[in-house]
Amino acid sequence: MTFLSFVGFIARAQPEEKSAAPLKAIAVLHPIGGGSKVSGTVTFTEVADGVQVHAEITGLTPGNHGFHVHEFGDCSAPDASSAGAHFNPTNKPHAAPDAAERHVGDMGNVEADASGKAKLEYVDHQISLTNDQQSAIGRSVVVHAKADDLKSQPAGDSGARIACGVIGRAKNQ
Repeated sequence: MTFLSFVGFIARAQPEEKSAAPLKAIAVLHPIGGGSKVSGTVTFTEVADGVQVHAEITGLTPGNHGFHVHEFGDCSAPDASSAGAHFNPTNKPHAAPDAAERHVGDMGNVEADASGKAKLEYVDHQISLTNDQQSAIGRSVVVHAKADDLKSQPAGDSGARIACGVIGRAKNQ
């Protein structure tokens, strides 16, 4: 082995350094259906005790709107049915985001003010951003027309899908 090939071997053998920045993901929401004007962003950031979810959404009617991670990262159907059902890899019943047993994708409701703007920020203890069974990356976020009642099966009776965005890894800053 020559010196240069030995140096190349040593360089390849060193473990990759992990970034100090937390893993982040983002979904850019786009309107779904005929009259929807709903848009916004949902960011997911790893924190010590889960994943910080931060949503800023505009174009909503005032009040609560169901807000979920769905199983597929596909918003291509006119009604976003291509996003599939709520993300539920653990086969649990639909429930509130703070329930002990719930779909991994159950994020509850976002509440829009009189101008149609909604902000939400909380730490989710079931969603993951790593490559495990509960990872949200490659799935979608869907906003619904009505409030999620947090109990009706299988999806909270939250009505039509009015916005959808695929969750992808974000550049760590």
